Amino acid sequence: MDTRDDIREFLTSRRARIAPQDAGLPDFGGTRRVAGLRRAEVAMLAGVSPDYYTRMERGNLSGVSDSVLDALSRALRLDDAERSHLYDLARAANTATRTRRRPARQHVRPGTRHLLDAMTDAPAFVRNGRLDILAVNRLGEALYSVAFDRPARPVNLARFCFLDPSAEDLYPDWDGAADTTVALLRTEAGRDPYDKGLTDLVGELATRSDDFRTRWGAHNVRLHHTGVKHFDHPIVGRLDLGFEAMPMPADPGLTLTAYSAEPGTPASDALRLLASWAATASSPR
Repeated sequence: MDTRDDIREFLTSRRARIAPQDAGLPDFGGTRRVAGLRRAEVAMLAGVSPDYYTRMERGNLSGVSDSVLDALSRALRLDDAERSHLYDLARAANTATRTRRRPARQHVRPGTRHLLDAMTDAPAFVRNGRLDILAVNRLGEALYSVAFDRPARPVNLARFCFLDPSAEDLYPDWDGAADTTVALLRTEAGRDPYDKGLTDLVGELATRSDDFRTRWGAHNVRLHHTGVKHFDHPIVGRLDLGFEAMPMPADPGLTLTAYSAEPGTPASDALRLLASWAATASSPR
């Protein structure tokens, strides 16, 4: 991935969404030649010269200080995920290595696998930044049974979402799931733009899926630590599950995701039924 292009497109897309009046700037009417703020207006709001901001928007964040990045984040009204992404892009711009590299093989420790298997009432799995499922418990495999029915390993949630027709059946809000999937990959690309595996995955999905390509071009990023996810499972039907996605400090780059249902709800009943089905179903693990 080209970090300069990513910086340019990210900053351009963020200023395009801000109307002058929303930034407290006078609007004198007439036709504006650009969507949202002009470069000079962003520069004024960030307290830098127009030439300096132009240099940054052209993809050059080398040597830009944290104070300038903070000012730029405020001027562009970046949320926490976008601000972190801007810092990741700046870090990549100041990194000497520019060649794609194949990352070291990621392993899930035996202790983590024991923890997953001990979580008998909660679907859970461990994934990396490319959304490969590297380890999963029995209930998690049952929840994503349509993905695990395919022979490819590791199961990749991005490929499943965009290239497997059954994803639209499993996710009743497929558009929301697709937006989240791309935002997570875009966030990871900012953290590690020289990961060959991620670059290859993005290239494959962009080539094979118009839906992915459109979303990728929007440069949206997201922090995805907690929330509710909806499933329409082929065995037990509708499941509205809360989730917690917890980065694993002992295993950088890996995230443990676990789902739960509020007690006394239809989702809780359906989850118990899914556990019963999983206990009797054969497991490819």
